[in-house]
This record gives sequence, C-alpha cells and structure tokens, in this order.
Amino acid sequence: MNRYPMSVMEGELLKLLDTAPPDNVKEMKRDFTTFLKLYWNVMFGEEQSIQWDNIIPPSEKSVLSYDSLQARELPEDMASLLNKLVVVKLNGGLGSSMGVSGPKCLIEVRNGCSFLDLAVEQIEHMNRTYGSDVPLVLMNSFHTDEETLKVIPKYSECNLKLSTFCQSSYPVLSKETMLPLTRVAGKSGDSELWYPPGHGDIYTSLANSGLLKSFLAEGKEYAFISNIDNLGASVDLSILSYLLQPANSAPCDFIMEVTNKTRADVKGGTMIQYDGGLRLLEIAQVPREHVEKFTSVSQFKTFNTNNLWVSLTAMKSLGESDNLDTEIIVNNKTLATGQNVVQLETAAGAAIRNFDRALGVNVPRSRYQPVKNTGDLLLAMSNLYGLEGGRLQLSDRRQFPKLPLIKLGTSFTQ
Repeated sequence: MNRYPMSVMEGELLKLLDTAPPDNVKEMKRDFTTFLKLYWNVMFGEEQSIQWDNIIPPSEKSVLSYDSLQARELPEDMASLLNKLVVVKLNGGLGSSMGVSGPKCLIEVRNGCSFLDLAVEQIEHMNRTYGSDVPLVLMNSFHTDEETLKVIPKYSECNLKLSTFCQSSYPVLSKETMLPLTRVAGKSGDSELWYPPGHGDIYTSLANSGLLKSFLAEGKEYAFISNIDNLGASVDLSILSYLLQPANSAPCDFIMEVTNKTRADVKGGTMIQYDGGLRLLEIAQVPREHVEKFTSVSQFKTFNTNNLWVSLTAMKSLGESDNLDTEIIVNNKTLATGQNVVQLETAAGAAIRNFDRALGVNVPRSRYQPVKNTGDLLLAMSNLYGLEGGRLQLSDRRQFPKLPLIKLGTSFTQ
C-alpha cells in the first residue's frame, strides 16, 4: 500500500469535482471534506489499536436494566413527550442478500406490507393513539434514494410527516495506491466505484441536510435511530420517558440498546468501558489472539442492536465543534473485476465515545428482530407472529420463548 502525501489525494478529489454536474458540486465538496478527515486518520493518524488489557466490562450504572425503566410510571400526557421525538430509519441498503437489486425497504414482509409500509404504520398508529406529532425520517443512500422517493407519495394521506435525506457518497480506493479508482463524478460515473460510508455518516449528513436545524427549531429533542430492517425497533415509551424525565440525574445524551448474546450473535459489536468512557468494540478491532474471547458469550454478554437514542442538541454541538470522533472501519473488498479495493466507513453506535452522558439499556430480544436474509424473512412471514399497529407481535400460542433459526440454501438468495 502506497502512502502518498495528502496533497496527492486532494488533487485527485479536485479532478473529480471538475467532472461533477454543477448542481452537485457543493454537496460533493462537503462530502469530500469529511472523507479527507477519515483518509488522513487512516493514513497518517495514530494507529487505532485497542489495548486488550485496558478493556473493562461496563458497570451496572452504565447499562440499565430494561425492567427498571418499565417500573417507572409513564406520564398521563404522553403526547407532550412524543412531540419531542424524531424517528430516523437507516435506509441505505439494497436487498442483495435476498436476491433483490432494489432498496431493501421495499421488500414485502407481511400482509402485502414492505419494511417501509410497516415503519409508516407504526408511527401513524402511535400518532393516532396519543395525539402526537412524531415525524419519520429516512436516511437514504445513492443506492436507494431514487426508488424510495418514487413510493413516498403513497403516504401523503397518512398521519405523519415523512422526510428523507441522502447520506454522503465517497470514492472507492484502490488497495494498492489508496487513491480513487473512478475518474468521473455523479450518476454518469460507475456506481460500483462509489459507496455510502456506513451509518456513522448520519450525524454529519443529518446536519448537512438542514433537517437537524429544523427539528431543533420545532422543539424536538431526541432522535430514535434504527435499521429499517429491524422489525423490533419501535418507539419505546419507557426509554423516551427516562430520557425526557430523568430521576435524580442529568439528562442523558446517548442511549445504546443492547441485548443478550446468543450463539448466533457472537460477532456483534459490544459495549465496553475504555479509557474512562463507553465505547463500541467491533470484531474488526479485536487483535487476532483475542477473537475467541470476544466471541465468548460468557465474557461479552451483550451486543449492540443499533437502536440508538441521541440528543439533537448534543449532536448539533458535536457538529459545530467539528469534534466527532469515531473508529474507522477499513473495509477491504474485491470488485467483480477482481480488483482489490478499500472503503473507509463508520458505524453510528461508535459515536457513543463522544457523549459524556451516555448509557446502555439491556433490552429484551423482542427489540432486535432483523431481517438479514431469506431465512429471517420466512420467519417474519410465519404464523409465529401477528401484526398489530405495524409491529410484529409473537403469538401467545408459541410454546417456546426462543425462535427457530432458519437457514436456507444459496438458491434462495438469487
């Protein structure tokens, strides 16, 4: 891997800007500014290694039990709390793992409803039940934006405000030179040579879209962020109440929902105490000799569901100070042409290290129901579940609390 001076990368990006459509130049300049920070940190910054012996399991004070939050009495006027909330769904992914070339959010899940239909129905049902005004926001990527926008008009009569914004787009790098492979910007270029840089981009992209400023002006205080394919990620009133009406403590800026690991989750990122604060530890950061310990259910008992509750004010402050610091994922991939490439990405949960008042909440497994493949989809479609207000509810006729693990052959992903 070559290590060219930063001026070489800056020159390559300027060449790309020269090929961009005029109405995209400002947006691309903004994206490239953030990209250059990631690039500099990877190429010239301090090594992002974890000192294994310095890792401490989070204390009981750092990870609250879900039962303790549910034991708190909810306010009678729940609408006043809900009106301070924004729901954000991460909608950047395609349905490739299920043989679908379009946005994953448009795949039918149950009763003719797609992931997006269910997300809309959840918020609409909640707004109708409590008389609240909770908006739904979709963070699209350039992979999903166009097709998603085509279906948005069907929700125009629904009882919710629906907004979208598009996350950043970065150039794929040659693994050998660590410089962009593409020579053309925008839609006229090869889309395989551009990529959305992971959901950690939400903090920058939400601010750049202008939506963060608008929501704060409307009196919104928190965002509930989750993957659109997690059918268990609905608004939890107990967590929201804790955030907005804390008992004998300062308001919390960041909550990460974690849940107990099973053998199927051993590779999931886990919350740790490190250098006096909370962090998200991903398997890619673990030294090879400690991977077995990381995947141990007894040593690291919980993992990140990617259900996150974030203070909008704290998010704005971090953006203004240009102080957002997250671990960078160096994602090595191979293109269809056989060329080895690198993508620099970040994860939304990794931002926990930037918030002084951050906590975890150990939630039940029902809040983590991802549909990652056709086996998961078959389970969601089955009569193990019913559908109520856009939410999957486990049938009370189910004799066993644990769900079956369905594994289908590769022919079901074509």
